[in-house]
Amino acid sequence: MTGVQLRQVKKAYGALEVIKGVDLDIKHGEFCVFVGPSGCGKSTLLRMISGLEELSGGDIVIGGDVVNNVPAADRGLAMVFQSYALYPHMTVRENLSFGLENIGTPKREIAEKIGQVAKMLQIDQLLERRPKDLSGGQRQRVAIGRAVVREPRVFLFDEPLSNLDAELRVDMRGEISSLHRRLGNTMIYVTHDQVEAMTMADKIAVLRAGRLEQFGAPLDLYNRPANLFVAGFIGSPKMNFFSGEVTSHSTPSLKIATGESIPLPDSGFSFKPGQKVTLGIRPNHIQMSADGPLTISVRTAEQLGGESYLYCSLGDGTPVTLHLSGQTSTAAGEVIRFTAPLAHIHLFDTTSGLSLRQD
Repeated sequence: MTGVQLRQVKKAYGALEVIKGVDLDIKHGEFCVFVGPSGCGKSTLLRMISGLEELSGGDIVIGGDVVNNVPAADRGLAMVFQSYALYPHMTVRENLSFGLENIGTPKREIAEKIGQVAKMLQIDQLLERRPKDLSGGQRQRVAIGRAVVREPRVFLFDEPLSNLDAELRVDMRGEISSLHRRLGNTMIYVTHDQVEAMTMADKIAVLRAGRLEQFGAPLDLYNRPANLFVAGFIGSPKMNFFSGEVTSHSTPSLKIATGESIPLPDSGFSFKPGQKVTLGIRPNHIQMSADGPLTISVRTAEQLGGESYLYCSLGDGTPVTLHLSGQTSTAAGEVIRFTAPLAHIHLFDTTSGLSLRQD
């Protein structure tokens, strides 16, 4: 059973602290994705797990063993890089066999493993080609295959799809997920693309500025974000936010900068009159309504056939995005009203950014 635990892991370059005490428990067989904006520390954290970066503090535990001082080659891991890192002068077969030859694996066993892995990844017809003769997707399959033949305890992926076009990224996403289901190994995957994270992960670790903001299943993060940052980062298009002050009318509401008020749920959240609160609602949950409490101006209307997007703004310039199913006759320049259904509202304390959800 090979899980990975991080215990108050820290990394500093001189006075610059880039990883600030991360605690994480990745169970055996889980597909965990590290996601966050550029510079949040996700690749640094992956390199520390792999042994390519030294720790400044804390412990990394793999399969129950603290590996802080274990060399990268002895940790039983395999890493797939963004750049593929294939040997250009070697054939696909030679790239796949190189690591096994270095550890003295018998030639017959090497041939068997390469045959199995090549068939699994559908590169068995490419074994005598060199990397320059392969497409981007084929090169990525070879890079993954080179990791698989080593039969590692844990797979590490550092933004492996960044160099592929959009359509191929979708295909490779599915292939990596299928590989995980077949092999059952623990996999840790780094990406800046939250759509990749949502579609591939068993668990997502959202990072910001070297800190872990939230860790959990994709839909848990989507439905119950712990704070404003996670709420705005997970989900595409991003969540709409309206900041204001809770009023003390007979039914609670949020008075925003335009002077308009949005009804608030009377249960499920903890807030009090006069509190500065930020209300969040996802674009697909907003409902156009002739008697809705808020007025917005449509700046751009995007028609995609099966769905539509309206990019709008409140009177004070606050951006508002609506995601509609099907087609719409609403056009740029129109003024419309909308409502935020109480069942889909998220509330956060404006000062701390933390969720006000009670349950």
